[in-house]
Amino acid sequence: MLNFKRYKRVPVVDYPQRQWPNKEIEKAPIWCSVDLRDGNQALIEPMTVEEKVEMFQLLVKLGFKEIEIGFPAASQIEFDFLRKLVAENMIPDYMKVQVLCQCRQELIDRTFEAIEGIPNVIFHIYNSTSTLQRDVVFHKDMPEIIDIAIAGTRMVKEGMKNYSGNLQLEYSPESFTGTELDFALEICTAVQKEWNHANENPIIFNLPATVEMNTPNVYADQIEWMNNHFEDRENVILSVHPHNDRGTGVAATELAILAGADRVEGTLFGNGERTGNVDILNIAYNMFSQGINPELNLENVNEIIEVYERCCKMQVGMRHPYAGKLVFTAFSGSHQDAINKGEQALKERGSEIWEVPYLPIDPADVGREYEPVVRINSQSGKGGVAFVMNTVYGYKLPKAMQREFADVIQLISEREGGEVTPARIMDAFRQEYLKLKAPYEFISARVEDDHADEETRVTLVFKYQDREIVAEGRGNGPIDAVKVAINKSVAATDIAIVDYDEHALSEGSHAKAAAYIQMKDNKTGRVTFGVGVSGNITRATIRGVFSALNRLSR
Repeated sequence: MLNFKRYKRVPVVDYPQRQWPNKEIEKAPIWCSVDLRDGNQALIEPMTVEEKVEMFQLLVKLGFKEIEIGFPAASQIEFDFLRKLVAENMIPDYMKVQVLCQCRQELIDRTFEAIEGIPNVIFHIYNSTSTLQRDVVFHKDMPEIIDIAIAGTRMVKEGMKNYSGNLQLEYSPESFTGTELDFALEICTAVQKEWNHANENPIIFNLPATVEMNTPNVYADQIEWMNNHFEDRENVILSVHPHNDRGTGVAATELAILAGADRVEGTLFGNGERTGNVDILNIAYNMFSQGINPELNLENVNEIIEVYERCCKMQVGMRHPYAGKLVFTAFSGSHQDAINKGEQALKERGSEIWEVPYLPIDPADVGREYEPVVRINSQSGKGGVAFVMNTVYGYKLPKAMQREFADVIQLISEREGGEVTPARIMDAFRQEYLKLKAPYEFISARVEDDHADEETRVTLVFKYQDREIVAEGRGNGPIDAVKVAINKSVAATDIAIVDYDEHALSEGSHAKAAAYIQMKDNKTGRVTFGVGVSGNITRATIRGVFSALNRLSR
């Protein structure tokens, strides 16, 4: 039995004044990618300088205006990487490069060396403030922890005197979620007063869920409480940096935005230590799916995946939101049927608003292929098979036929195992309906309309059990006349036409037509479909009759 008694509940925030539950996300926050720092330090094999450059260029292409480059004072490779960006003029003028640094003089001095020549910099300092770390890591009381933050702020302010660029201060009370709210506010206020508008840039207070410790609503309460208690709030940018220890990083971030967060730090696909940082792409695509401009260029998720997997040597999960290979895939028959009907309704109504069951967004909008949206296996139903036949090959199977053909595909899936590809489905369709030539084989037909009797006369040439037969029949149309001719000439045959449907398979002067004939064997009571295809609709219909005849004869 799990020893759950070893763990105590993390206290919630007593904050009945909360307003965030009544709000909606209306616009994108300021995005800051920390892929090159938090993401990189969490990799089994950290990125090389060349891979960092490729990742940086991807982040620029995606439209990030703030990118945390790394901790240049912590290692030579991070220092050299930053200097390479400067030397090769790879940093756009509009971009704010963020650098991370502990509150130590030698590290701050080294960081100022690294950022020389960069027009816009966010200088990010931090120290841990949580109850647990004050006790077991630093062995310091609250005033001593505050002194560290004030000293770091003073060092940055002093170093800025010899810095030629535009600098913005960011301070993080690390492990904010494990810090008493009043103490978190006290240390931020102390930093704010020490900084004292050292320049015109608003100070960034970054409140990280360094470790997720409770449900997302608790984090939202913490953020809103801080938001309402900051001094000089108009000159503060409230930033969040959520991790994903409880698997609720995205939810916590979205609720934090409702609670007043202006800015979000995160990574592509949630890369980061332990269970990762919050996935910025997930949140951005969530906004996109609600008609909100995410203010990032996310049209080609496949390209993002390709660069990420190559540089990080990590795989995006098959069911990762929006990016996974299977997220726009439906195996369930009922899902497939609903997608099929939703697609048809969208086309018929000509609506500009995307509304298709089970697909929150159009996969094509993010660069995904639409063809494999529905995949078929032994669990699939008639709707999925019909969807593939329609969207991939243009065959609009009558509703009564969908179950018949779906049973054929299910048997193939069970016999061969696993997924049945669209090509395999089409091959089965040809074998089951279009290529049948025994025991009946259609050769030719002459169709004439007798206007006097309002009848159609058919002279039919066909083979039955390899014996050529010429037969004539009259009826109220070509199908009826063909049925009469066959019933008269083959004693073993007694068929009736139950239903008929047709449609064009293609457009233009060389268009083909598909005809679907539902036929009944009057002797056995069996009913089945036949399909005929031709550039001539009458010939397609007759071929459909022979297709059904051969299926009934099996």
